[in-house]
Amino acid sequence: MTTLSPAAHTKPSFANDPLHLIDVDHVQFYVGNAKQAAFFYAHCFGFQIEQVSDLTSGSRDASHYLLTQGNIRFILTSPLSPTHHAAMEVAMYGDGVKDVAFNVYDAEKAWERAISNGAQPAYEPRHFKDEHGTVTMAGIKTFGRVNHTFVSRTGAYDLTKVKQGAAFMPRFRKFDTTATSAGAGGINPILTINDYNKKNPCGLKYVDHLVGNVELGKMNDWVKFYEQVLEFSMFMHFDDKDIATDFSALMSKVMSSGQGLIKIPINEPAPGKRKSQVQEYLDWHANTPGVQHLALRTDDELHSIAALRSRGVDFLSLPDAYYEKVWDRVNTMLKQHGHQAVKEDHEAIRKLGILVDADDEGYLLQLFTKPLQDRPTLFFEIICRRGAQSFGKGNFKALFEALELEQERRGNL
Repeated sequence: MTTLSPAAHTKPSFANDPLHLIDVDHVQFYVGNAKQAAFFYAHCFGFQIEQVSDLTSGSRDASHYLLTQGNIRFILTSPLSPTHHAAMEVAMYGDGVKDVAFNVYDAEKAWERAISNGAQPAYEPRHFKDEHGTVTMAGIKTFGRVNHTFVSRTGAYDLTKVKQGAAFMPRFRKFDTTATSAGAGGINPILTINDYNKKNPCGLKYVDHLVGNVELGKMNDWVKFYEQVLEFSMFMHFDDKDIATDFSALMSKVMSSGQGLIKIPINEPAPGKRKSQVQEYLDWHANTPGVQHLALRTDDELHSIAALRSRGVDFLSLPDAYYEKVWDRVNTMLKQHGHQAVKEDHEAIRKLGILVDADDEGYLLQLFTKPLQDRPTLFFEIICRRGAQSFGKGNFKALFEALELEQERRGNL
């Protein structure tokens, strides 16, 4: 999912298109314990634990923690009773992405247009309002457990104000003004980790793309869904000749919104000698499609990866042989298309284990974490683009071989 500059979405004519997507409003995770998960993402990935909506602010059914970094907004939601729908999902699937929400001019009209285009409703328009403004949300179902919510905002809850630190929506309170009770010696752990993260930034800017894993034979159905319902178009595709090793393969088609704001690769497994990473995901996700990974964008891959490694983030490992071949391949491609060679320090890239690839528009640097929880499902990608708009096709074989080693260690290959 590629998010353009926040300043690039204000042309008045866009307001006439109900499905014009302004920004990624937020990504919602269902988790077993939102308070504990908030500390994990804050400590390991440098997020600010910005706001909370829980029993203390009038939320009686679930706790919601807002985490921010750059233009990234995560909502971590955990149920407060066994009857809450998140309770069943966490039991079935573990922690993972429930909703990728899009900021639009009018959430009701966007939802009505999507429904008329064939979407199934996840929930009808809801209005959350107080004396400060209104947040309208309306959701549709997409692959598996995942929803897309359309969000429109007025007053103090306008997204530009939220980006500047305003309340996310009614019943959210900020930690920097209404602190939770301090521990021994008057030290508040949330404010302490927030302060540390401000002084030691990880440099993550926004969500670049998200990848959905679907069942064998269903990829084209979901491609059609995004084309017809959300009026996306296909950006590029990969088959099992592009994404394969000696043992496993998958196929992928990348969907993009008309504005180029959102990119969603959709993967399905392909026949192979052993089990693909997509099939492993499905096996441990109750055979239900979902978000396999979020790609988080940085302007400085070396700084971000070094900072994340220092915090204990566990990344996939590549063999040294990868770096014996990568520079000739990448720099030849760049020279062919009139671009300068990779400017980052090659030895630092090798030491940090970063992957490099190029296309006709430039190059990119990327690296993938191991799964973020015990089940081998959701993980993150950290990506830096130097012009390239592709997804690291030249790295697929090396990446998949690294993934297969991890699958073998887990007994799932």
